[in-house]
Amino acid sequence: MGKLTLPFVGMIMAELAQIVFSFMAQAFGYAGINYSSATLSTAMLNLVPGFTFVLAVLFRLEQFDWKNSSSVAKSLGTIVSIAGAFIATLYKGPAILMGLSPANSSLQPLSSQDPNWILGGLFLALDCVMASAFLIVQAYVLKKYPAEFIVVFFYCFFVAIQSAVTCLVVERDIDAWSLEPMQRLLTVLYSAVFGSVFQVGVATWCLHQTGPVFVCMFKPVGIIISVVIGVVFLGDAFYLGSLVGATVIVVGFYSVLWGKARDIEQVSLESRGKQTPLLKENNIEEI
Repeated sequence: MGKLTLPFVGMIMAELAQIVFSFMAQAFGYAGINYSSATLSTAMLNLVPGFTFVLAVLFRLEQFDWKNSSSVAKSLGTIVSIAGAFIATLYKGPAILMGLSPANSSLQPLSSQDPNWILGGLFLALDCVMASAFLIVQAYVLKKYPAEFIVVFFYCFFVAIQSAVTCLVVERDIDAWSLEPMQRLLTVLYSAVFGSVFQVGVATWCLHQTGPVFVCMFKPVGIIISVVIGVVFLGDAFYLGSLVGATVIVVGFYSVLWGKARDIEQVSLESRGKQTPLLKENNIEEI
């Protein structure tokens, strides 16, 4: 009984730690968006793979060897991704794509000289650190307690409690809890199904199968989506700094992705090499 209880208790404690990291990440993230823009927020989220790789190496969830080409590719890709994120933060440049919605022209991003743009970038960087710590803790949970559905259930359970307590403390207006008009209800349902259950469930399964570094490497896809949505629906402008930074980030992303693919290939070759002598021994014994 003790052997089953201890991993479960450890999983619960780790889930509570995840909630803390998740709460801090969202707080820093929303503050960063408030001082900058949604496009910059998505570009800065590409720091998550870099920070995750560093933390994974420190906590021995990822191997690092300078003599190995895959390790070099992952480390260089991490540095390039971080450099691209800082380019998108510190350099804005001229607008190369204007928004299609003139009604939201007052929501243009801050100028490159405005200190709030840099402050927003710093908040978003802290958001990335917290998100990376969240992935590392989740990887440890799945390593010790490899039951994805139970982990996702308790995560959503504790998040619901934490969200309710936070809303009761922060939001004192009773009318804010109303689900009317229908748009509010649809927003809540969409966030619950796709933003929590589906997203966390798929990410948890992939995290257990491939590790934290491989999962967070797909963050750059959000750049294109956020740019299109920001320009079409929010009336944002797309700036040269965001384009240059995003391009550099994607280059680093694919470098890390190539290194991870090489690691998987090497592990596969090593496992085949270990199986071959056993097959030969069995054939000799049969003869």
